[in-house]
Amino acid sequence: MNRGVEILGLGHYAPKRVVLNVEIEERLGLEAGWIERRTGIAERRWAAEDERLSDMAVAAGDMALSRAGVTRGSVGLVLLATSTPDHLLPPTAPLVAHRLGLERAGGIDLTGACAGFLYALTLADSFVQVHDAHVLLIAANILSRRINLKEKASAVLFADAAGAMLVGPSTRTDAGVIAAELRCDGGGYDLIKIAAGGSAVPYGAELEAEDVLMCMSDGREVFQKAISMMTETSRAALTRAVLQPGEVRHWVPHQANVRIIEAVRRGLEINEEAVCSSVYAYGNSSAATIPFTMSILSDERCFQDGDRVLLCAAGAGMNGGAVLLGL
Repeated sequence: MNRGVEILGLGHYAPKRVVLNVEIEERLGLEAGWIERRTGIAERRWAAEDERLSDMAVAAGDMALSRAGVTRGSVGLVLLATSTPDHLLPPTAPLVAHRLGLERAGGIDLTGACAGFLYALTLADSFVQVHDAHVLLIAANILSRRINLKEKASAVLFADAAGAMLVGPSTRTDAGVIAAELRCDGGGYDLIKIAAGGSAVPYGAELEAEDVLMCMSDGREVFQKAISMMTETSRAALTRAVLQPGEVRHWVPHQANVRIIEAVRRGLEINEEAVCSSVYAYGNSSAATIPFTMSILSDERCFQDGDRVLLCAAGAGMNGGAVLLGL
């Protein structure tokens, strides 16, 4: 039987610590106002010293579950999109599922960088249709512990946050993923990376501190590739769904920075009133930005049945894509 997939609940979490641009500008020797002019970011949140990625994921997931009002035993899978798990081993998703009381759920981590939530969403949509179960998607990152505060390209952008979405079966066949276009460009594999800590360059006493922090080797190239990937995949998803940009009620791009968002919007000819953005006050938390933005703006946007929502992202790898959702 064909069935749709509906969003049952949204959740979000941002740490309490607010980091203003002036703190970073003074550290990097930048003139006042430089970061906001270049990125559209005024402030961001950074996790407390005793906060773990799992703490943030649990907070966002619990909000989504509570808003949905479903029994926790009905959740069959937890997908955690993160680049900053509690540990390299074991995965963090099983701990999150345990702390949320999801005793009948499987749980895996997905490392898709800024596009991780899109990959999780397409997997969740298929799981719901095949297994008639609820899936909890959480995207969360603590990037403040991965950025090199001496490197301008990444220090001005990245933040900490978590967003969650609970999806489940619907009798409406027009709800859920209507079209998706996922792509990767391994030619840009080294543009954003953490050099050491994996099997290629394992931890060792000879490593420099910078080797285990994020490095963006060519910000201009990342900028151009991100715009291209987000625009092209969005066009492909819209074409597959036989939908015009003007028919998109809500557009939720990855909150990379304002310049990328605006360049993609103009390229797609998306209406300005369709744009959903949280980057000004919360910065770029990688995979978390899309569900975080949807949740924090849910009351303001008044998401309704039948709305068409376009999501798109691009990030390290280069990895990206677009998903068109029917609400």
